[in-house]
Amino acid sequence: MSDQPVFAIEKIYVKDLSLEIPNAPQVFLEREGPQIDVQLHTQGSPVGDGVFEVVLTVTITAKLQEKSMFLVEVAQAGIFQLRNVPQENIEQLLGVACPNILFPYVRETISDVVTRAGFPPVILNPMNFETLYQQRKQESAERTETTH
Repeated sequence: MSDQPVFAIEKIYVKDLSLEIPNAPQVFLEREGPQIDVQLHTQGSPVGDGVFEVVLTVTITAKLQEKSMFLVEVAQAGIFQLRNVPQENIEQLLGVACPNILFPYVRETISDVVTRAGFPPVILNPMNFETLYQQRKQESAERTETTH
């Protein structure tokens, strides 16, 4: 039995997908490009011994003035095996490494869905999950300090 650290991808899949075009068909007559808002959320949870599910949820809202053009939300998930990894490293793997692996998949899904909805594709810029992870850690540390 080896004590070597194991980090493996078991499965990558779309867990949830939604598309709304509340103002169709009139919205397709608009010639202006919309304002695009991108929200990102990651969550990791254990599903078994040394096995974790990480879900990267991306919500894209496209508006023209106050009118919604479309809303797309994709929850891209992965099942990852983490064995013989120190506990303090698991959180970082789930918050940084796993979302980095899932990101190209969610990016492609969003581009595809938006195109199929009849709009020009939305190509997400690369994300720095390390920075996002550090910001979340800092925010949660600050919240802990204010509650004590």
